[in-house]
Amino acid sequence: MTGYDVLAEVYEWLISDAKLPPAEFVASYDDVLGVLPSNAQVLDCSCGTGQLAVGLAGRGMRVVATDASEAMVRRTAELSEEFGASVRTVRANWEELPDHFQDNTFDMVFCVGNSLHHATGATGRGAALESMSRLLRPGGRLVLTSRTWELVRSRGSRLEIGDRLVRRNGRDAVVVYRWEIAPRWEEEHHIEIAIAEVDATGLVLVRSEVLSCWPYRYEELEVDLHRVGLRTEQSTFGLEAENYRVVASKV
Repeated sequence: MTGYDVLAEVYEWLISDAKLPPAEFVASYDDVLGVLPSNAQVLDCSCGTGQLAVGLAGRGMRVVATDASEAMVRRTAELSEEFGASVRTVRANWEELPDHFQDNTFDMVFCVGNSLHHATGATGRGAALESMSRLLRPGGRLVLTSRTWELVRSRGSRLEIGDRLVRRNGRDAVVVYRWEIAPRWEEEHHIEIAIAEVDATGLVLVRSEVLSCWPYRYEELEVDLHRVGLRTEQSTFGLEAENYRVVASKV
């Protein structure tokens, strides 16, 4: 499991303009949130810098935000304070979640932001999903987003440089991704993400982090979900789409 500890300080450049405000981020899940009671207990178990968690709390839900990165958890707590939102934050990776929360605690669990591929291989991915399933109440739902790894791997190893400056907090930066695609699906892959910030004098400050990842085919994810007692209710998967979302309920 890898960390985002360097990128945590500049993670806003990786979030789209449309989802940067917490209220807008959570609005993108209105279709699944409509099934929840007003005082629902919700877990965001890959919280990043907290936009979704804070947005959920703004809807009156009882929210817990966790992440494997201490820096991400800190940024989430800071955003919660900025918005006056009540969010409990805990540093924990997926496999540690049952150490912090009782089984059948949450009405909904979010694992979004293309996070699951950081679980170590098929075994790690299965353990992560098992933890999420355990924490869901019967009938509760897991909401998960993923890159379409079939598409990512078809493009091979490469360098992707953003074609425009992205402005955050009055500062401009270019986002760069360097992909190292391993020969076989089950092998460790790497993504290096770099934020190249350009200051007012033209100087460039680069912050980067190399992240390990283990991709998976969509059909493998479906099998993994079924194995831990989750049934897919909705899926936007398509081989031509960059990302997809799955909503699965606990049987």
